[in-house]
Amino acid sequence: MSQHGPQPVVRHLPTEEARDLLALTRDLAQREIAPAAAAEEDAGHFPRETFALIGETGLLGLPYAEEHGGGGQPYEVYLQVLEELAAARLTIGLGVSVHTLACHALAHFGAKEQRAEHLPAMLGGSLLGAYCLSEPAAGSDAASLRTRAVRTGGGADGGGAGGDGGNWTIDGTKAWITHGGVADFYTVLARSGGDGARGISAYLVPGDAPGLSAAAPERKMGMKGSPTAQVHFDGVTVPDSRRIGEEGQGFAIALAALDAGRLGIAACAVGLAQAALDAGLAYVKERRQFARPLADFQGLRFMIADMATKIEAGRALYLAAARTRDAGLDFSRQAAMAKLFCTDAAMQVTTDAVQLLGGYGYTADFPVERYMREAKVLQIVEGTNQIQRMVIARHVAGPESRS
Repeated sequence: MSQHGPQPVVRHLPTEEARDLLALTRDLAQREIAPAAAAEEDAGHFPRETFALIGETGLLGLPYAEEHGGGGQPYEVYLQVLEELAAARLTIGLGVSVHTLACHALAHFGAKEQRAEHLPAMLGGSLLGAYCLSEPAAGSDAASLRTRAVRTGGGADGGGAGGDGGNWTIDGTKAWITHGGVADFYTVLARSGGDGARGISAYLVPGDAPGLSAAAPERKMGMKGSPTAQVHFDGVTVPDSRRIGEEGQGFAIALAALDAGRLGIAACAVGLAQAALDAGLAYVKERRQFARPLADFQGLRFMIADMATKIEAGRALYLAAARTRDAGLDFSRQAAMAKLFCTDAAMQVTTDAVQLLGGYGYTADFPVERYMREAKVLQIVEGTNQIQRMVIARHVAGPESRS
């Protein structure tokens, strides 16, 4: 079926540099990532060497400033790179999205000195990050998190963002952490004050900090090559210079990061759906029944048309949201819409791809069953799709009435 391999997506990119970047990404994805994806996912192999290669090509810091080692690319370009990576292997695409999310707090809320000290290494390609917000008892209700940061030295008022306010000791457990146990740094949201959203602060914690450990990775139905684990903080001490933003600003920092991260998930979902459609098309063009290719049968042609339409609509939606973000406008509503639509579409498209292949689609000899299993998690991560509907409704209809 190699003669029916995936056709490059037609993209409208803003610069020649962006076109070259997408061509580089597509070549790397098809040459270095896709061939080993099935075997490595089946074995549960975390592809750290692939992330190192991606880092060498500059793809781990694309949307951040060049002065700190980033790629200086708009989200419109960065997200299309993510889509290509996710089409080759979701573990890679999602991993790059999570790393970008982990860098977001420091890049956008860190003091100038903090950015200069830490961002070049974080964006340079040799390090991999993780984002620690969710907890065993605080998932969708993230403002109720219990991991606590207590000041253990310095002035009571602290030193401001990146100031000299002594140390912080962090205790607690984070859950569902992508790259948990393998990350080189963790962006951690912890309770530094009272209850509620205003009592949360953000910290940059080294992966080798004493007292930091990870549980065994979760046993998941898909994305077995991407470790998802609880991360434990047992008296982890970090200096106040690693606190990001002001005390109590952590929840606002987290929400800003999640808006951007939702666009990353949307792009990954479109990439996964595109891969499923490509695999389905390759099969129905080659497989013959009743002396005709399956691709000639109207029932399947209509299914293919619906799959292609969902993919195009999802791509247009996430790109519109990205351009809104790049213009410096509020994009929270569009980010939630893109995450909701694209991940629901990916679930439907991958399910239909299994149907296109019939019995073969249910076997591990073809990738579509893996795509379907992987698509499910995209409806859950970065805020479940039920949460996205709540966010969208608040933007459209206003906040809920309180009795």
